[in-house]
Amino acid sequence: MSSHTSPPRARVSKPQPNTVPRLKIAIGVVIATVVLVISLYGWHRFEEFLIHDSRFAVNGPDGAEDASAIQIQGAQHASRRAIEAAFADDMGRSLYMVPLDGRRATLRTVDWVKDATVMRLWPNRVLVRVAERKPVAFVTLGGARYGLIDEDGVILPTATDRFHLPVLKGVSARDPLADRRDRVQRMLRLLRALGSNADKVAEVDVNDRDDLRVTQPYDGRMVTLLLGDQNFAVRYQNFLNHYAEIREKMPNATSLDLRLEDRITVVEQKADE
Repeated sequence: MSSHTSPPRARVSKPQPNTVPRLKIAIGVVIATVVLVISLYGWHRFEEFLIHDSRFAVNGPDGAEDASAIQIQGAQHASRRAIEAAFADDMGRSLYMVPLDGRRATLRTVDWVKDATVMRLWPNRVLVRVAERKPVAFVTLGGARYGLIDEDGVILPTATDRFHLPVLKGVSARDPLADRRDRVQRMLRLLRALGSNADKVAEVDVNDRDDLRVTQPYDGRMVTLLLGDQNFAVRYQNFLNHYAEIREKMPNATSLDLRLEDRITVVEQKADE
């Protein structure tokens, strides 16, 4: 009777976990803490230097007498005095302490300023770059006074420039800003549709949102065109194509309804002088 012996079994040892000695961890934490403390202390000392050293005072002792502490770029209509006034509290104190975002917010309340960029010019100057609003029309402010209005519906004070812009009727300074913006956008949509003919328009009436009206000089007289709320280019071209014929039949016609595509209706005629 034969006996069978089993082959020897290999013993498999379990892998030992890679452990980092606690001492190394402790040393790493101590080093990181020391570095952090030194960095914070260094930054604190550097801030103290920026805050208290007179060389960094806005237009401080090293500032040239003939140079403004506030350097302004892009302000053609916005008041330089009003822009500089926004930094009145910063004069004589550290440039590092000037709150750039706060000053930018203040500048955006200045007439004609749409947006502004404020930067520190070391050691003791502030640079202001102004993006001004662009007027798109005149608006009446009561009586014989006129103002300007931009695409956002913001009413601007008049300027010495000679702007070639239409008068926008149907907008008042008392209207909410959102309403003014909506009416200005309707006017701009109409003028874009008219293309090069928009330069001839003297007045746009947006009182009725469903019936925009333009008034312009044409053939020696002022003519008002009722254009509705769509197809402005087609309706205006219809006027150009047929006005000579209308003028021949009705020489005193001054107001024309173009809202029907297949006809032009004379709404008003000028009384004979």
